[in-house]
Amino acid sequence: MNQPVAIILAGGRATRMGGGDKGLLRLGDTTLLAHVIERIQPQVASAALNANGNPARLTQFGLPVLADPIEGFVGPLAGVLAGLDWAAERGADSVVSVAADTPFFPCDLVPRLLLAAEGMQAPLALVATPDGRHPTFGLWPVSLRDDLRAALAGGLRKVVQWTDAHEAQTAMFDGAGDPFFNVNTPEDLVRAQAIWDAQK
Repeated sequence: MNQPVAIILAGGRATRMGGGDKGLLRLGDTTLLAHVIERIQPQVASAALNANGNPARLTQFGLPVLADPIEGFVGPLAGVLAGLDWAAERGADSVVSVAADTPFFPCDLVPRLLLAAEGMQAPLALVATPDGRHPTFGLWPVSLRDDLRAALAGGLRKVVQWTDAHEAQTAMFDGAGDPFFNVNTPEDLVRAQAIWDAQK
């Protein structure tokens, strides 16, 4: 299997944050999205953003911007499918998905996902911590993209419903703290800033 590419899921509507692009919120001296890009790029062959609306607002990041291939804000699986289609065009075998509002995810995310899915004909794995699964962080095989497209067209929306049907493996992260803490509310952003300041 060749090196995965990454899709950064930034297609949500951020309703709890008052709308807009959460990834453009400031954390430290840059944006949430810039932190995510900095963490994922060394782990993959290339990366793209999944976001809807005018892509010009994200040109500062220098990455392809892929809209959901299915209309109606059907959830993160649509963004995963956008990444799988893009990966197929590039000749990649798999895609790693990460969330645009989760700036502290592990720097060994990709190798641990690959290890979890080792030996699978269609490598598929989701991240989990002791608190449960984090389905926006996963390894997805390009070979199942048409299966996923058909499932979404048929009304499927829950990530784990589809991944369980394909016997997804689990990459467990059980160290201290929650490396997959994500920024959903203004209070979360304050907490993220405190974590960032403590790490400096």
